Amino acid sequence: MRTLVICSGGLDSVSLAHIIAARGELAGLVSFDYGQRHRKELDFAAACAHRLGVPHRVIDMRGIGAALSGSALTDDIDVPDGHYAEDTMKITVVPNRNAIMLSIAYGIAAATGAGTVATAVHGGDHFIYPDCRPAFTEAFDRMQRAALDGYAEVALLTPFVHRSKADIVTEGARVATPFAETWSCYKGGARHCGRCGTCVERREAFHLAGIPDPTDYEDADFWIGAVEKARA
Repeated sequence: MRTLVICSGGLDSVSLAHIIAARGELAGLVSFDYGQRHRKELDFAAACAHRLGVPHRVIDMRGIGAALSGSALTDDIDVPDGHYAEDTMKITVVPNRNAIMLSIAYGIAAATGAGTVATAVHGGDHFIYPDCRPAFTEAFDRMQRAALDGYAEVALLTPFVHRSKADIVTEGARVATPFAETWSCYKGGARHCGRCGTCVERREAFHLAGIPDPTDYEDADFWIGAVEKARA
């Protein structure tokens, strides 16, 4: 089944692209520019598409992103340090972002003959991101099937929705995903900060998977205290 992967350029979605490519089912990648401060992630998505030899579309959602205000990812608000399990991380929510992106991806899949849209949402996202939870993805798939009824059959693939980021690292390593060529940090600096929620989660995932982390962090040990604080 030809599969269109929503790819941000982060560890999760790039790993998913490599996994789908290893099956010989990758039709292409679609990425979204919604005015995120870490827009450099799109360069890593483009590199992934080039590496895998598939088309890459970047959808300009900057006008929409500007209207989805109140998030540290799009507004002039400091990205908090710490673990995703902390309430402070809710400031990184961009309201309805995934629903909008998935709607566009479904339309592209239907227009280009892809039978599946794949997204790398995972179990660790559920705490603060409602549009990453199984209840949302299952309902969204039903809604889109109704929206395309009689025109195209497109299914939603969420292989990690009940799994952890450590599982993604493990599965990505099996297909030789070049983890160093992915970008996670929400602050979008020259190096991964090592302190924001996505950096902490990334570092912890490699640790739990027992796989060396090739990422260059400004603060490589911050994650230890952040994890301990979240579990206290």
